[in-house]
Amino acid sequence: MKKIIWIILISHAIGFFVVFQWLQKDAQNVVKYFPLDETVSFEETSTSLEMLSESDQDEYEINWTTDSKLKEPVYLRQDISLLYEDGRLKGVLGKWKEQSQDLFQEEKVQGEDSGHYQAITYHHGEIHYPDDRIKSIQDMTHSELYVIDSPLTPLESFTQPQNQQQIDWKETLDRATQQQLAYRWNQLITHFSIPIKQYERIPLTSLPDYKTKPLPGLDIEQTQQVIGQLWEGLYKNYILDFTASSDSTNQTSYVPLILADKDGKHLLVLYENPRGEKEKLLQYYPEPSSSSKSS
Repeated sequence: MKKIIWIILISHAIGFFVVFQWLQKDAQNVVKYFPLDETVSFEETSTSLEMLSESDQDEYEINWTTDSKLKEPVYLRQDISLLYEDGRLKGVLGKWKEQSQDLFQEEKVQGEDSGHYQAITYHHGEIHYPDDRIKSIQDMTHSELYVIDSPLTPLESFTQPQNQQQIDWKETLDRATQQQLAYRWNQLITHFSIPIKQYERIPLTSLPDYKTKPLPGLDIEQTQQVIGQLWEGLYKNYILDFTASSDSTNQTSYVPLILADKDGKHLLVLYENPRGEKEKLLQYYPEPSSSSKSS
């Protein structure tokens, strides 16, 4: 019999939560990259943020959903989603299911005051073939939402500004988020003595842009492999740490900064763990295949 395992961590002090579901016989605390399967792709993938209603005078509710669909079931489906509010980690959603093709996640998020919400989801699947070959499929989706909660105007939300007032609010909220993140990232860069001019800066929330453009020094195919291996490392070292933390009140992580080596040799990931400790991940790129070298 399959079992459903839930992990829910909630800190009311900062509104942080983690919701993980394993709908399979043995829970797997791993996201594993395998060579990408060129014959299988997702039919549909999406991440959505939508303001539902004002729950009281000081709070509102946001509906956070992720969805991914395949034409046929595969050995293992996995979706991981991260939500940030003004650059600060707000919550984590994760779902695993064996012999499945579709995954859907939904969570109601409480918010207060004006804010800029960003969600990024990694959609993943393992495909096992009879000859013991294992392939994988992957995609990334992203959503953002701006909420205006001002005593001078009715509560409203938007993704793209439609009038001058929304344009002004977007600029204000973007500036506040960017200043906060720049401060945090500069602390990390200084702490680890990173020669920053050698790297291209990529906030984790901007990683979906690299579905269609290569990382420095790589082609698209190599980039997709690096991204798959990057999510494997992020899950093991960054995401799982929040599910294992016994003291959720210290969870003050911000959007990780990815630094892509301009020479196309490696990347770094800088972030703070749930205990406020500074962390650096190093990922070397795989050697180009013989076909890539000759092209």
